[in-house]
Amino acid sequence: MTGMSKIIHNARLENGKLVDLCINDSRVESINELEKFSSVSDDGIDLCGWLVLPSMAEPHAHLDKALTAESVPNPTGDLSGAIEAWISATKRGEITYEDTVKRAAEAMRLLASKGVTAVRTHVNVVSGSKALEAVHEAKKLVQGLIDVQIVALTINPMTGEEGRDNRIALEKAIEIGVDLVGGCPHLDPDPSTLIKDALDIAEEADLGIDLHVDEMLDETVLTLHDLAKQVMDRGFNKPVTASHCVTLGMQSSQKQKEVAADVAKANIAVLPLPQTNLFLQGREISTATPRAITAIKALKDAGVLVAAGADNVQDPFNLVGRSDPLETASLLILAAHETPGNAYKMVSTDARKVMNLEKADLSAGSLADFIAIDAPSVRGAIADAPMSRKIFKGGLLISSSLQTTQMSPEGL
Repeated sequence: MTGMSKIIHNARLENGKLVDLCINDSRVESINELEKFSSVSDDGIDLCGWLVLPSMAEPHAHLDKALTAESVPNPTGDLSGAIEAWISATKRGEITYEDTVKRAAEAMRLLASKGVTAVRTHVNVVSGSKALEAVHEAKKLVQGLIDVQIVALTINPMTGEEGRDNRIALEKAIEIGVDLVGGCPHLDPDPSTLIKDALDIAEEADLGIDLHVDEMLDETVLTLHDLAKQVMDRGFNKPVTASHCVTLGMQSSQKQKEVAADVAKANIAVLPLPQTNLFLQGREISTATPRAITAIKALKDAGVLVAAGADNVQDPFNLVGRSDPLETASLLILAAHETPGNAYKMVSTDARKVMNLEKADLSAGSLADFIAIDAPSVRGAIADAPMSRKIFKGGLLISSSLQTTQMSPEGL
């Protein structure tokens, strides 16, 4: 073997096999099956039979807003209330540069401690805001723990004369440095033009796009189809992600198939975000309340890459959230009827595919980003979400947590 080699001892695969993992130059070099627990060298790491799984990824976060649920309350609980609460708090000066750096870094450390080795965050780009610079600074503070992609999240309106300042803010954000162009076409007075402009700007800047699409329950709104057609018509060849896509789930089965087919042809990846959308959507509908989740089955049947994220965490858009994709996976099982195996795939290897990251699936030759967790199975890991975890990034142990419980027979 060449380079720096190490052995991760006594790992248990999903199929129940006990193995030693040989790591070389941040990759899984080989997986060696064991008949019994192996002895551990002085510099080795013993997983003691813990389950090993591919590391998780968070493909849709809002790190500039994270961990503000106490300081920025949402009195109505819906999306418009969250937006208004955030705008008001910003105007009051409660969202400072220093606070944003601190919260964003803490949110990323929380993700890393749960087994997330890559995150894509949308950051509001507004004239006069320093949120983008703050997230860049926070990114430096967690270097080596988690890979970070940044989406320039524009605010509306983006079109017409009223959107001039917001378009300038996007141009400045690209100069500062972002990985993708974002936006919310369904909230703009001219959704089709916003999509065209976003594609134009992304093409010129050589960037992909990740748009918030159809985050509402109005079935007459379906900008996802417009996005797919525009991407195909112009032959846009950079990565395209459509997040939310809630209204697709409100369509007839035939319409879902029609739109999903074009989304697949356009090579658009789709991200349902069950946690935040279950919180924000459908509050005004008291009978047969929609789950506010996109048409996952129709999209997958058409060949669309569908992963999943948590979206917001402990802020006015989502009051809870544990910064743990196992929570997202649990909701995919409960609210979208995914199997445990598929749910975990959607928050791990499929999420990395959406982010166009290198393969990290515990196969020989893959990047050695993985999680060891004290659980009997994938289903058990999702169900109990135990905090006894060891997180490896490039073969290096970056986080270790041990959950302990003490119970007294006397009930003291």
